[in-house]
Amino acid sequence: MDALLDLLNSRPLINGEEQDALADPAGGRRWAREHGGDGSPEELALLREVRDVLRDVVCGERQPTALNPLLEGVKQLPEITQDGLRWTVESPPHARLAVELILAWAATEEQLPGRLRPCANEKCQLFLLDRSRANRARWCSMATCGNREKARRHYNRTR
Repeated sequence: MDALLDLLNSRPLINGEEQDALADPAGGRRWAREHGGDGSPEELALLREVRDVLRDVVCGERQPTALNPLLEGVKQLPEITQDGLRWTVESPPHARLAVELILAWAATEEQLPGRLRPCANEKCQLFLLDRSRANRARWCSMATCGNREKARRHYNRTR
């Protein structure tokens, strides 16, 4: 799930300008390798596409079926082991990491429905995974976005 958040948050706003960790070939290669990929140009292009579709799906701007074309050629095969049934995912080599991230999103939606969401700060492009008991987290970071929002509300009240 951490890799999923890292992917969704790989296009942050820094000083009002969008930074894309996957746009620069060297930076993208480093990001992919840190998350188990090989950093090939094909893999980076697919990761950018998966990230953009997942961001739209999580924000409710697209249906999850928009992910279907990104899973073309992917198969899940059963394997009986001494420990029981295990599923193995087969995909083109450049698509392995992207497929794993889509599967992480699917698992998150199944296990923690509605808890993966965008930050409530309109000037932030980051996402959060709410692990709180009450499912009321709103900001990607209480230290930055949450604190700014609370300060903004306080300022408006006392003005």
